[in-house]
Amino acid sequence: MESVRIIPLGGLGEFGLNMMLVEYGEAAIAIDCGLMFPGADLLGIDLVIPDISYLLENKHKLKAIVLTHAHEDHMGAVPYVLERLSVPIYATRLTLGLLSNRVREHGLEDVADVREITAGKLWDLGPFKLEGIRVTHSLMDCLALAIQTPVGTIIHTGDFKIDNTPMEGEMFDFQRFAAYGEKGVLLLLSDSTNVERRGHTGSEREVGTNLEQIFQQSSGRVLVSTFASSIPRIQQVLEISERCDRRVVLSGRSMVRNSQVAADLGYLRLPRSFMTENDRWQDLAPDRLTFLTTGSQGEPLSVLHRVALNDHKTIKIQPGDNVILSSKFIPGNEKVISNLINHLYRRGAEVHYEKVSEIHVSGHASQEELKIMLQLTRPRFFVPIHGEYRHLVRHQRLAQDVGVPESNCFILEDGDVLELTAQGAHKTTPVQVGKVFVDGKGIGDVGPIVIRDRRHLSEDGMVLAVLAIHQQSGEIVAGPDLISRGFVRDEEGEEIFEQARKVVLETFSGMNRETRADRAELQEEIRIALRRHFRKKLERRPVVLPYIVET
Repeated sequence: MESVRIIPLGGLGEFGLNMMLVEYGEAAIAIDCGLMFPGADLLGIDLVIPDISYLLENKHKLKAIVLTHAHEDHMGAVPYVLERLSVPIYATRLTLGLLSNRVREHGLEDVADVREITAGKLWDLGPFKLEGIRVTHSLMDCLALAIQTPVGTIIHTGDFKIDNTPMEGEMFDFQRFAAYGEKGVLLLLSDSTNVERRGHTGSEREVGTNLEQIFQQSSGRVLVSTFASSIPRIQQVLEISERCDRRVVLSGRSMVRNSQVAADLGYLRLPRSFMTENDRWQDLAPDRLTFLTTGSQGEPLSVLHRVALNDHKTIKIQPGDNVILSSKFIPGNEKVISNLINHLYRRGAEVHYEKVSEIHVSGHASQEELKIMLQLTRPRFFVPIHGEYRHLVRHQRLAQDVGVPESNCFILEDGDVLELTAQGAHKTTPVQVGKVFVDGKGIGDVGPIVIRDRRHLSEDGMVLAVLAIHQQSGEIVAGPDLISRGFVRDEEGEEIFEQARKVVLETFSGMNRETRADRAELQEEIRIALRRHFRKKLERRPVVLPYIVET
């Protein structure tokens, strides 16, 4: 029996890592290839990308990766995948332009096979016929995908909202969604990010009105921080600054790079008078300056973070400056952003953010828009995507309210497999999925055990026990010396460490000569004894590392 298999490799039950596989026989396409920014619990990790083990095992099937838009959670993992897989990348012009920077950073520009697609034009990938459908989001050139398979049509919405007054004039294509609904949609995969919000999501133009009010009331410099990929938001800041007779300084590598790419492709109108932080802007009066920066999420190496800590080489906060965080607080980043805001206030700035000012609007559909998508497409089967588990559940209930039978709604998690045939749909055996941690230049070499050890070190500290043993006699010739980091301060730990030394000596004296000669056994016995001692005396569990030197 012919069947299509839907396999999420990331992005379900979480925000980020978006990657959905559609399989039919010996052919497959991947929709999106995103990354996730690590939370505070992933100590030292720079990025998280999907585990593509299943793709590597089935690389003969993979026809292409098709990107819906240019946000990092949908395309950021592409360079890491291209290092291991040779596969064509299909995307719109702006998405490919912004992706090219990432590909170049990884030295893959000569091997990347990128192919431009446009909304409304169909193309073939093996047994699949695809069409991009124009949707509105928080940047330009965003697509939903209609995938015609031998079993039926699948629609993947990508990230979307219904904005009837978009900045760039690219209107949401009601007609194409409705046309597919008339023909019959087998499965709808729909964005669940804002399913908890009632009503409709606001238009990007509403943000511009509120931003301009802040500009007009500001007698000092204005620093606007937003995502470097938010081209419509950047355009509004540029236009408002021109109307307020302010020169714009672009600050931050990704802000400068993305703005230049978008301008070169015709998606952004950069004023001739714009500057970068390396230009001579210091002579301009404070009320003539606007800074456009990265760092609205409090990223440690971002421009705004360094400015807030007074650690930026040229930009220093002055009393009377206004700082605008024109983005949503990403779940998990609340504490980091709060600290950033506090630091900015300490420097004398007035800070505007989503909880106190209407200076951000979401790019995702609220409940009424999600209902419209369901009513336009009238799918036989429904799978909510893009969101934590509670978002998926609420979106499933919303679909049932619109008329999709409960038996035809499926909540999937990463690795689940949904098999669709002309007769029906059912879950089948899941596949291997997971998260791969990127730490510096290391990809996948840091796993859960290393993260656990880092967390352990950060919470309980470390004690190093050094012991010198005579090679022939097996007796102690020096030590034991105890060194700690993050456990107790030296002046407070003198008595504690004296007791610990006695524990090491007692443990050593209780061993026979054969055990002492086994270095690994000796280290383990000392480690266990010290851990037991610290737990009993202090109720702490530091990482204990015995180090035996033979002389």
